[in-house]
Amino acid sequence: MQTVVLDTNALLMPFEIRINIDAALRDLLGDVRCVVPGPLIGELKRLEHKYAKAALELARKYEIVQTESSGDEAVMEAALATGGYVLTNDKDLRTKLRKAGVSVIYLRSSTHLVIG
Repeated sequence: MQTVVLDTNALLMPFEIRINIDAALRDLLGDVRCVVPGPLIGELKRLEHKYAKAALELARKYEIVQTESSGDEAVMEAALATGGYVLTNDKDLRTKLRKAGVSVIYLRSSTHLVIG
């Protein structure tokens, strides 16, 4: 079973653009294990975004993995530790992940997820 690390903006996707990330990931990869780096929970608690509370509730339904780092580095650390993909639309993070050899999943055309 593949692991997918979710970053903060991935957790906001279902509320901002009405995409079911569980179903979209299943369509793309089959059964997957979604994980959220622990530091992102704190980030969501502090985030001033109208969907932050909903994204926090969503994050808590997934497995929380502890990391030594925070922010983007925590996402990268979790991906490297699990050998998984990262779901993000953050262009800077996508570039860093690709340079580190991590597979990235992102939203294309606001309608579907792709590996790229």
